[in-house]
Amino acid sequence: MKKRICFTLQVKRELLEEYKLRHRSVWPEMQAALRETGWSNYSLFLREDGLLVGYLETEDFEAALAGMAATGVNRRWQEDMARFFDGVPGRKADEQMWPLEEVFHLEG
Repeated sequence: MKKRICFTLQVKRELLEEYKLRHRSVWPEMQAALRETGWSNYSLFLREDGLLVGYLETEDFEAALAGMAATGVNRRWQEDMARFFDGVPGRKADEQMWPLEEVFHLEG
C-alpha cells in the first residue's frame, strides 16, 4: 500500500524564478529514475518566500530515497541544484527531505 509523504525545503528567494524555470524541463532520465525507484504522484509547490512543499506517494520512502541516491542522474541533479537551497550545510536537498506527520486526510 502506498503512503502519502509530504516534506518541506527552503529555496533561496533570489533564485526562485530560476528554480521554477529548471523544473519546467526536468531531465527525462531524472523523471525515469524517480518512477523506477518508487516515486509516484510527485509534486512540488513553491511559495513566494521560498517555502517548497513536496508531495509524493510511495510504498517505502526510505527505499525510494536510497534508490535515487544510488543513481548517477540523481547525483548530477543534486550537484546542479544544490545552490538553490538553504538548509543544513554539507547536506544535499534530498538528504533533508524529512516527512511531515500527517494529521488529517479526507478520503473520497
